[in-house]
Amino acid sequence: MDEPGDTDPMNLRKPVAAPRTLPEVQGGSGDHFAAPLGSLRSGRLRFANGVHRVVIRADLHLRGLYRACFGDRIPTVVVQKGTVTIRYPRVLTCDWLNCRSERLGEVALNARIPWDVEVRGGASGLVVDLRGLRLGSLSLAGGASRVEVVLPAPSGTVSVFILGGASNVTIRRPEGGAARLRVSGGATNLKFDDRRIGAAGGELDLRDRVYDSAADRYDVAVTGGANNVSIDKQQGARGRGSGESV
Repeated sequence: MDEPGDTDPMNLRKPVAAPRTLPEVQGGSGDHFAAPLGSLRSGRLRFANGVHRVVIRADLHLRGLYRACFGDRIPTVVVQKGTVTIRYPRVLTCDWLNCRSERLGEVALNARIPWDVEVRGGASGLVVDLRGLRLGSLSLAGGASRVEVVLPAPSGTVSVFILGGASNVTIRRPEGGAARLRVSGGATNLKFDDRRIGAAGGELDLRDRVYDSAADRYDVAVTGGANNVSIDKQQGARGRGSGESV
């Protein structure tokens, strides 16, 4: 998949960065970013080169397309035709891992339109609470470590990809939501609903009893191995979002 051309559709030579909004307008402190919803009917959130210590959540009451604030590392944010691309300054991998004291960033997505969420370059310390959102797909490429995902009710077959290995990853889906889990590269300490696998090599293909006949379901694929990964049903999960984060 090609990177978006970060340009103004009215002027192909001029890149357009998302405007920063003043803290006193949005509340809180630090740098804030936002964009109007306009006539957009769908959105895509894309982290172009990794993400660390960020909460992504759905907000049913948000008027704009999205709203974001970040910790000590301020990224470049570009919006083009509903695609919000977030790119951090280049840093060493060890710098990401040693910044546990960094303030959490937050990205709120307008829950009145469907979204695809994509992370390239790895994810660590990430919380994705998409309750109430119409999710088209979720992709974490480059590995995932210390990641928690709360999924909304699916519409059709929704793909969730974790590419490059998963460690200490928890995925929760609504009660009654059908799911399939495919793992390549081996697994240790894997939990899929009531099934637990201490260690397994090769490929795994697990699915609940109603998956094959379900019209609305999740297809979760993990490549590069899985360690301490769980996929569970969340008791009492709500179908519509409240804008709360995990």
